[in-house]
Amino acid sequence: MNSRTYLLILAVSLAGALAAHTAHAAGDASVGQLLYQAKCAACHSIQYNGVGPAHLGVVGRKAGSAEAYTYSAALNKSDIVWNEKLLDAWLRNPEKLVPGQKMGLSIPSAHERADLIAYLKTMKADH
Repeated sequence: MNSRTYLLILAVSLAGALAAHTAHAAGDASVGQLLYQAKCAACHSIQYNGVGPAHLGVVGRKAGSAEAYTYSAALNKSDIVWNEKLLDAWLRNPEKLVPGQKMGLSIPSAHERADLIAYLKTMKADH
């Protein structure tokens, strides 16, 4: 194999790896749905408040504003409007983002957080 062929193969391989990494960094909504069912559904629902608030339309919604749910005073006082960056910080460590909040679960895996957020982004209020 000559050096030109080797470099071409290397470039194609690197491009494929980069594309796979970028796609996963954006999150996979179908994997996120499974994670939501496994990790979130004990307390949350997309449609209905439970132990935690409903998540329908959470992306773009002001924290502490789901109807008929009693939030912590800390979350009510926050000026958070949920976007990907803030949801990632919340899922990574809710207490660090909003001290005094009442969610007792965190998602340490960046991949899982990205997948969950991708799924939540599909759950629009007009869904």
